[in-house]
Amino acid sequence: MDVGATDTQQPLREVAMLFLKLGFTAFGGPAAHIAMMRDEVVRRRKWVTEQQFLDLLGASNMIPGPTSTEMAIYLGYVRAGWRGLVLAGTLFILPATTIVLVLAWAYVRYGSSPQATALLYGIKPVIIAVIVQALWGLTKTAVKRALLAAVGLAVLAMYFLGISPIALLFGGGLLVMFIGNIRGRSGIGGLAGLMPSLSPWALAGGQIVAGFVGFSLVTLFLTFLKIGALVYGSGYVLLAFLRDDFVTRLGWLTDRQLIDAVAVGQFTPGPVFTTATFIGYLVGGIWGALLATVGIFLPSFVFVAAVYPVVSRLRASPWTSAFLDGVNVAALGLMAAVTLQLGRAAFIDPVTVALAIVAAGLLFRFKVNSAWLVIGGGIIGLVLAAIR
Repeated sequence: MDVGATDTQQPLREVAMLFLKLGFTAFGGPAAHIAMMRDEVVRRRKWVTEQQFLDLLGASNMIPGPTSTEMAIYLGYVRAGWRGLVLAGTLFILPATTIVLVLAWAYVRYGSSPQATALLYGIKPVIIAVIVQALWGLTKTAVKRALLAAVGLAVLAMYFLGISPIALLFGGGLLVMFIGNIRGRSGIGGLAGLMPSLSPWALAGGQIVAGFVGFSLVTLFLTFLKIGALVYGSGYVLLAFLRDDFVTRLGWLTDRQLIDAVAVGQFTPGPVFTTATFIGYLVGGIWGALLATVGIFLPSFVFVAAVYPVVSRLRASPWTSAFLDGVNVAALGLMAAVTLQLGRAAFIDPVTVALAIVAAGLLFRFKVNSAWLVIGGGIIGLVLAAIR
């Protein structure tokens, strides 16, 4: 009996140890996280085959939320069932959340100090370079044909006209889905099956936070829950939603505070979505941080549990495939638009422009880990402040 209990608990212990370790060491963004997971679960531990890993990665890209976090959740599910699902996701997120919470406290208490100002002076332009490099790499993968390029450019233009990022994401996805499948297909069954699952989220995106005025923890939680349920693609797409909600609509943050939050999310290990923890603390203290974190990550656990049994069917559907192609290029358009806006807050003199150019060169030419560049940018900011 004791042996059986030990055998049952062994996969859970393996999941806990692996994803807690990755939570502390997975620097460099989603692509780096996924590469580290592959090394651990395919090559070293042999939990899944290469093909199974690719299938799970494809499923992660098909649902909203942070891709690398969803990969952790999927792999925990594969290894240890639903308890492994919860454990893997939680332990991958927890270290970054804790670190970001401490940094948020320090930012609120010391953020206006000369040292903090100097640190962020060097970090912000590096963050812009990191986002540009991610945008370039994703564009090469996502823009497969002229239609997708046109949708991405249209989203970029329409964002500056004030159209909601949610409307642009779903509009891009639906447009590509219709154009790609309507010709030569009746497609009624596939479309009818897809639309009920999309409609509630589309409606929620437009209405879930309607009617709230001023700050409240409920508004904060529901806003992050909405974002977590709707953001496709890289964690950097999150920027468009954060700016639209917290800078433009609610007015709780400035562009400068937003890029500071992104810098902290990039500087720490684990998912970039822990930017939510930082923002939650800035506007609502410790309860705001906890509610923001739960709100933005909760949909990922729900989606993974719901989608895992039908992964193979999702990958085979031409309707779903085309919809996601459209969503991905729309997300890239949003990323490009927000990068242009945040650049205005980061590039304040020739030195910050030069820092961004050097960082971009190191990223593109030598593939330097972005975490080291962020650290380097902060050190340069401190050195320059000491010299001046």
